[in-house]
Amino acid sequence: MTIGTVLLILVVGVIAGFLNTVAGGGSLLTMPMFIFLGMPSALANGTNRVALTVQGIAAAINFRRKGYFDLKLGLTLGIPAMIGSYLGAKLAIDLPDAIFNKILAGVMIIVLFLIVRQPEQPVEKPEEELSLPRRILSAIVFFFVGMYGGFIQAGVGFIIIASLSLLTGMSLIKINSLKNFVVLFYMFISLVVFILEGKVDWVLGLTLSVGNGIGGWIGSSFVVAKGDKWIRLFLIVVAIIMAAKLLGVFEYLKQLF
Repeated sequence: MTIGTVLLILVVGVIAGFLNTVAGGGSLLTMPMFIFLGMPSALANGTNRVALTVQGIAAAINFRRKGYFDLKLGLTLGIPAMIGSYLGAKLAIDLPDAIFNKILAGVMIIVLFLIVRQPEQPVEKPEEELSLPRRILSAIVFFFVGMYGGFIQAGVGFIIIASLSLLTGMSLIKINSLKNFVVLFYMFISLVVFILEGKVDWVLGLTLSVGNGIGGWIGSSFVVAKGDKWIRLFLIVVAIIMAAKLLGVFEYLKQLF
């Protein structure tokens, strides 16, 4: 591995770690990078999860230091997500890229709608004060979120933000804290599956982990320091760019000009 490759992985890792912590979509940078470096897609998927695990640990520690860490609620959502993640990682279904891209773009558009319409203050009580039926619904939703994350992972941050916005109405700071904890919780299980299948390149994975960890720490600090207004703006910009890319808007514009 050349110095240039190491620098590329580190820089992309920092950017991806920041994106994943503040919004989502960082894997849409790291996965293509690994494939560009000649790595098979399954190996790239597993290797990417090493860095995502380290990134999640860094972000969770920083969120806890800053007082945004709800272990009880995190476990309520994380345990069903962990079970779903195991099943998702074991799935042998090959979802065509074209269909996946359209679905993910649709999710980002939904997230945009939820972010734009969300008021400055939460519209509902915190999750721990919600009714039992709402708790059961949350567990079911996050089981499927975990299944998606275990199978594909890319863009799961947007799905979690949309789910928590609909289910709880919490502030975006709290949502991001929970999002990172849930992802970390289920990521470990899916990573174990990929390790057992021999689908992890530890050298590249640990190299990316350095960048992702730094990006996750910076991202969690940004979330707490800037508050909902800046997070909402950042989410809108990232979601628009990612949705446009997945829908082929940039390729269409290239053909026009």
